[in-house]
Amino acid sequence: MVSIDLQSRTPIYEQIVNGFSRLCLIGALHAHDKLPSVRSLALDLGINPNTVQKAYQILENKGLIYSIEGKGSFISDEAQLSSQKYSQICEHLKAAVTDAYTQGLPKQQAQIVLDDVYSGRSAGND
Repeated sequence: MVSIDLQSRTPIYEQIVNGFSRLCLIGALHAHDKLPSVRSLALDLGINPNTVQKAYQILENKGLIYSIEGKGSFISDEAQLSSQKYSQICEHLKAAVTDAYTQGLPKQQAQIVLDDVYSGRSAGND
Protein backbone atom coordinates (compact mmCIF):
# COMPACT_ATOMS: atom_id res chain seq x y z
CA MET A 1 0.00 0.00 0.00
CA VAL A 2 2.36 2.75 1.20
CA SER A 3 6.12 2.37 1.42
CA ILE A 4 8.75 4.48 3.11
CA ASP A 5 12.42 5.11 2.47
CA LEU A 6 14.33 5.23 5.73
CA GLN A 7 17.30 6.80 3.88
CA SER A 8 15.21 9.70 2.55
CA ARG A 9 15.55 13.19 3.97
CA THR A 10 11.76 13.47 3.81
CA PRO A 11 10.26 12.79 7.25
CA ILE A 12 8.50 9.45 7.51
CA TYR A 13 5.13 11.00 8.34
CA GLU A 14 5.39 13.13 5.16
CA GLN A 15 6.22 10.03 3.12
CA ILE A 16 3.05 8.40 4.46
CA VAL A 17 0.96 11.49 3.68
CA ASN A 18 2.46 11.69 0.18
CA GLY A 19 1.96 7.96 -0.35
CA PHE A 20 -1.73 7.98 0.52
CA SER A 21 -2.26 11.23 -1.39
CA ARG A 22 -0.65 9.66 -4.45
CA LEU A 23 -2.77 6.50 -4.14
CA CYS A 24 -5.90 8.67 -4.05
CA LEU A 25 -4.79 10.74 -7.01
CA ILE A 26 -4.07 7.76 -9.24
CA GLY A 27 -7.37 6.14 -8.31
CA ALA A 28 -5.93 3.22 -6.34
CA LEU A 29 -7.98 4.32 -3.33
CA HIS A 30 -11.59 5.41 -3.60
CA ALA A 31 -14.02 7.36 -1.45
CA HIS A 32 -14.94 5.52 1.74
CA ASP A 33 -12.16 2.90 1.40
CA LYS A 34 -10.90 1.94 4.85
CA LEU A 35 -7.26 2.67 5.66
CA PRO A 36 -5.15 0.31 7.73
CA SER A 37 -5.32 0.99 11.45
CA VAL A 38 -2.55 3.11 12.91
CA ARG A 39 -1.14 0.12 14.75
CA SER A 40 -1.35 -2.17 11.74
CA LEU A 41 0.37 0.27 9.38
CA ALA A 42 3.05 1.03 11.97
CA LEU A 43 3.77 -2.69 12.33
CA ASP A 44 3.85 -3.20 8.56
CA LEU A 45 6.27 -0.30 8.08
CA GLY A 46 8.29 -1.00 11.22
CA ILE A 47 7.79 2.48 12.63
CA ASN A 48 6.35 4.15 15.70
CA PRO A 49 2.53 4.32 15.76
CA ASN A 50 2.79 8.02 16.73
CA THR A 51 4.36 8.68 13.32
CA VAL A 52 1.41 7.05 11.54
CA GLN A 53 -1.02 8.92 13.79
CA LYS A 54 0.65 12.21 12.84
CA ALA A 55 0.35 11.36 9.13
CA TYR A 56 -3.31 10.41 9.51
CA GLN A 57 -3.96 13.68 11.37
CA ILE A 58 -2.38 15.66 8.53
CA LEU A 59 -4.43 13.73 5.96
CA GLU A 60 -7.56 14.46 7.97
CA ASN A 61 -6.66 18.17 8.26
CA LYS A 62 -6.23 18.25 4.47
CA GLY A 63 -9.68 16.69 4.08
CA LEU A 64 -8.37 13.56 2.35
CA ILE A 65 -9.53 11.17 5.06
CA TYR A 66 -12.09 11.12 7.84
CA SER A 67 -12.18 9.10 11.02
CA ILE A 68 -15.04 7.39 12.77
CA GLU A 69 -14.30 6.66 16.39
CA GLY A 70 -14.09 2.94 16.96
CA LYS A 71 -14.29 2.18 13.22
CA GLY A 72 -11.12 3.64 11.74
CA SER A 73 -10.04 6.04 9.03
CA PHE A 74 -11.53 6.24 5.55
CA ILE A 75 -10.87 8.02 2.26
CA SER A 76 -13.07 11.11 1.91
CA ASP A 77 -15.17 12.25 -1.00
CA GLU A 78 -12.76 15.20 -1.31
CA ALA A 79 -9.92 12.79 -2.12
CA GLN A 80 -12.02 11.39 -4.95
CA LEU A 81 -12.46 14.89 -6.36
CA SER A 82 -8.69 15.30 -6.12
CA SER A 83 -8.36 12.24 -8.34
CA GLN A 84 -10.42 13.94 -11.04
CA LYS A 85 -8.33 17.11 -10.69
CA TYR A 86 -5.19 14.97 -11.02
CA SER A 87 -6.39 13.73 -14.40
CA GLN A 88 -6.96 17.30 -15.56
CA ILE A 89 -3.51 18.37 -14.35
CA CYS A 90 -1.89 15.46 -16.16
CA GLU A 91 -3.66 16.43 -19.39
CA HIS A 92 -2.48 20.05 -19.07
CA LEU A 93 1.08 18.95 -18.33
CA LYS A 94 1.06 16.51 -21.23
CA ALA A 95 -0.10 19.28 -23.56
CA ALA A 96 2.61 21.64 -22.31
CA VAL A 97 5.32 18.99 -22.68
CA THR A 98 4.08 18.10 -26.15
CA ASP A 99 4.22 21.78 -27.12
CA ALA A 100 7.74 22.15 -25.69
CA TYR A 101 8.85 19.03 -27.56
CA THR A 102 7.41 20.17 -30.88
CA GLN A 103 9.02 23.61 -30.37
CA GLY A 104 12.41 21.87 -30.00
CA LEU A 105 13.06 22.15 -26.26
CA PRO A 106 15.64 19.48 -25.36
CA LYS A 107 14.51 16.88 -22.82
CA GLN A 108 17.39 17.83 -20.51
CA GLN A 109 16.22 21.46 -20.42
CA ALA A 110 12.65 20.36 -19.72
CA GLN A 111 13.95 18.21 -16.85
CA ILE A 112 15.82 21.22 -15.42
CA VAL A 113 12.60 23.25 -15.49
CA LEU A 114 10.69 20.44 -13.76
CA ASP A 115 13.42 20.05 -11.14
CA ASP A 116 13.41 23.79 -10.51
CA VAL A 117 9.65 23.89 -10.07
CA TYR A 118 9.57 20.87 -7.76
CA SER A 119 12.44 22.19 -5.66
CA GLY A 120 10.70 25.54 -5.24
CA ARG A 121 13.17 27.50 -7.33
CA SER A 122 12.08 29.83 -10.08
CA ALA A 123 12.10 28.14 -13.46
CA GLY A 124 13.63 31.18 -15.12
CA ASN A 125 15.97 31.40 -18.07
CA ASP A 126 19.34 31.28 -16.34
